Amino acid sequence: MKTTKLIKLCALSLSIFLLCSSVATAQTTANPQPQQTYTNQEILQQLVKAKIVYLGETHDSAADHQAQLKIIREMQRQNRKIAIAMEMFQRPFQSAIDNYLAGKLTEQQLIEQTEYDRRWRFPWESYAPFLRFAKEKQLPILALNTPSEVTRKVATQGLESLTAEDKQHIPPISEIRTDNAEYRQMLLEVFQQHQKAAQGNSTAFERFLQAQVLWDETMAEKIAEFVKANPDYQVVVLAGKGHIIYGYGIPSRVERRLGVGKVKMRSVVFSSPTDTPLSADKPIADFVWKHSE
Repeated sequence: MKTTKLIKLCALSLSIFLLCSSVATAQTTANPQPQQTYTNQEILQQLVKAKIVYLGETHDSAADHQAQLKIIREMQRQNRKIAIAMEMFQRPFQSAIDNYLAGKLTEQQLIEQTEYDRRWRFPWESYAPFLRFAKEKQLPILALNTPSEVTRKVATQGLESLTAEDKQHIPPISEIRTDNAEYRQMLLEVFQQHQKAAQGNSTAFERFLQAQVLWDETMAEKIAEFVKANPDYQVVVLAGKGHIIYGYGIPSRVERRLGVGKVKMRSVVFSSPTDTPLSADKPIADFVWKHSE
């Protein structure tokens, strides 16, 4: 993939506070087309059959959020047992989300108790419709993300710096797998583009890689645990497309935990009419949802 396209794809949400702060608000990028194209209605027909659905977004794209909500509504119409897993909330704040869904907190109290404005920073109204819909339909919401102070610490000091307290809301260190060579190369291009002066700094890159993979593994662990405990539920995952594309980030790590081929998973990225296809050796996702339809 071309580096410039990779950078725009960098809804690797690590960008919010580390290397890609200017990219986190980039425009929706072009997406390579899968080998077979589908209408949005055909995509929906496939998604309702999957156990886990990944919806890879550009965080500041209103069109992406509208499409995500449409997909969730249709899936819930056909199956009341839907859980919404959200990168936008960090794992220590699951109880606040549960209390909001139970009617024990107002929306403003939820914002305050999850420290949303400080920890995510994208406009609340971009994600509020998902919370409101879940509350209305009594759907679980899963807070997926690693605490930002832990991710920052790994990005600057490495996994070896983590204390027992730091490790409370992340998988065991042995499960933080950085051995995907293609993912490593993709992230290296992102890192080098944003840290041109540090291209030769292998230690800095290794820590950046560890932080990104920690993020992926933490989210994957929470999804896999929920699926194991709730086999009758479908899970819809809302995360930046950098965590979804090619399956490198979250999907492969969920599959590793659940067993390869044991659970039907499908991934979606979103495409605007102005996007132009890129060439790719393999599809970027199972489906590309076209905002023009």
